[in-house]
Amino acid sequence: MSKPKSKDAPMPIGDCITQLHKCLRERLCHGQLPSRLEASEAQHKHLLGLLTRTAIHGESNSVLIVGPRGSGKTALLKCVLRDLLQEKEVQKNLLQVQLNGLLQTDDRIALKEITRQLNLENVVGDKVFGSFAENLVFLLEALKKGDHSTTCPVLFVLDEFDLFAHHKNQTLLYNLLDVSQSAQAPVAVVGLTCRLDVLELLEKRVKSRFSHRQIHLLSSLSFTQYLERVRSQLSLPDDFPERKFAQDWNSSVQSFCEEKSVEDILRRHFNSSKDFRSLHMLLMLCLSRISIVNPTIKPADVLEASRLCFSDAKSNMLHGLSVLELCLVIAMKHLNDVYEGEPFNFQMVHNEFKMFLQRKSNSMYNFEQPVVMKAFEHLQQLELIRPIDGSSAKTQREYQLMKLTLDNCQIMEALQKYPQCPTDIKQWGMSAFG
Repeated sequence: MSKPKSKDAPMPIGDCITQLHKCLRERLCHGQLPSRLEASEAQHKHLLGLLTRTAIHGESNSVLIVGPRGSGKTALLKCVLRDLLQEKEVQKNLLQVQLNGLLQTDDRIALKEITRQLNLENVVGDKVFGSFAENLVFLLEALKKGDHSTTCPVLFVLDEFDLFAHHKNQTLLYNLLDVSQSAQAPVAVVGLTCRLDVLELLEKRVKSRFSHRQIHLLSSLSFTQYLERVRSQLSLPDDFPERKFAQDWNSSVQSFCEEKSVEDILRRHFNSSKDFRSLHMLLMLCLSRISIVNPTIKPADVLEASRLCFSDAKSNMLHGLSVLELCLVIAMKHLNDVYEGEPFNFQMVHNEFKMFLQRKSNSMYNFEQPVVMKAFEHLQQLELIRPIDGSSAKTQREYQLMKLTLDNCQIMEALQKYPQCPTDIKQWGMSAFG
């Protein structure tokens, strides 16, 4: 009869690995917010003050958070809202509406989303409104409390703010900013954008209603801070269930970050992009290689993860082409070499392919023209070739001028890695001219 396990018995390595994956995936995938944003404390204080005045004192405001992708615009706003919602009065009253320019592509969709997020579908019912402004005012009126003297403050967050400037007459922006300026209801409008010239996109009437407050976030991250971020993101917390495993893991992470080869790879990523999202993607790929057989993170893991991050999407696409499509790409490569990058048409590519077939003793690749045309069209669908600007749509398909969007290096690499590529086709691809 087996003895019952002691409470102090170490956790099996398999369970430790499972807990490790759970802990780090939560951190890397769900974007846990830091306790404080050291790089943007001043901006945090400024934004928190603005939103506090709206949520507690009923003062309307509008502000833009501007910065490149990955500079922490969304993280800043989330940290401010987390701190703001610690006030009980704010928790009860503040309503939030999150809009995104990529999703709410016109005012009708935006208004429907505002109605949904404010839970006012039943209030609106079958009512018909003459204008967007009337509808928005009605929605805000519906938020008034029982005594009809005060209205719940509403925070409107407009992600990809610049895309709302492309809506017809900028009606949504005009009415939101108009409400925020006219004190009809306590409203805060916060826009997030990467475009430094965003104010130039606004119409005069919209610009006049905007407060012109801007919070700029510019990444001043050093490589030392970037490296420290890698270490902190991979380290296990003190409350990890198996203390000994966590200590060994954190020690291996420390050694890993001090490796010269790892530092070189991370510096390449740092120089390419300081965006934490791309760093988290790299670390997730490293984490996916951790298993019972490979329980610690090694330089080989980050090397493979880096290779996947920097892999060329178009080169990878070539590995999935049929032999006929690969032959057409090689024919286009030869035409590019001979005619020094001049555009080509299907007929020229087909003739080049037929010349290759004539030099062969067997007719293994002797396809009918409609089949070759179908393969050519598939390459266009994959955007490996594209019609040149100004090429007439009325021109017969066989004579429409095209350009190859691949360079010779990508084609050569694909030929080397193409699964079971026939030798004669590889030799044709590698030859200087067709």
